[in-house]
Amino acid sequence: MSVEFVNFEKVRDSKYLKNYEITYKNKNGKEKKYEIVSRRDLRSIEDVGGAPSGVSIVATCGEKLLLLHEFRMGVNRAIYNLCAGMIEEGESIEDCISRELYEETGLRVKKLWTILPPSFSAVGISDITTYIAFAEVEGEFSDHSSENEQIAARFYDREEVRKLLETEAFSSRAQMAAYFFAFHGFSCSSGVEE
Repeated sequence: MSVEFVNFEKVRDSKYLKNYEITYKNKNGKEKKYEIVSRRDLRSIEDVGGAPSGVSIVATCGEKLLLLHEFRMGVNRAIYNLCAGMIEEGESIEDCISRELYEETGLRVKKLWTILPPSFSAVGISDITTYIAFAEVEGEFSDHSSENEQIAARFYDREEVRKLLETEAFSSRAQMAAYFFAFHGFSCSSGVEE
């Protein structure tokens, strides 16, 4: 027997996150409840995992990787992260990339290399999907973020990234991008491993 859907119910609604309870029968036929959160208002189980809600940007400038050191309330500490954000209603993914990059760093997109199809951000608790974009960026750093964000943006060379990976806390996507940048030599300007 496989997992079988039984019921889908919204249990909490807030400005940014909505909580849902999914009832299903497990492979042994026992009824179980599972909680998820979503950024979207889901009407039925078919809506789960539907529309992407944001973007993460793997950005380089020459042979350096852009990383943000930012305070995240969800983990109550500053971590290393990629530039990222939510797609606003009616906004194209390319416009979202440019806006988020500028708001969080003051930088501009020089060349957008690729945008990967949406992937799930936290499959254990959420249906949130985001695009991952690879871009070469340029400009001078300046902070245009909201008063609720504490962000320090900087470019890091490969040796600096290697050291950060040994001692610092990262988001999982930033950690993977940093690892491949530091140890496998990719840069967005070349688009390929060096």
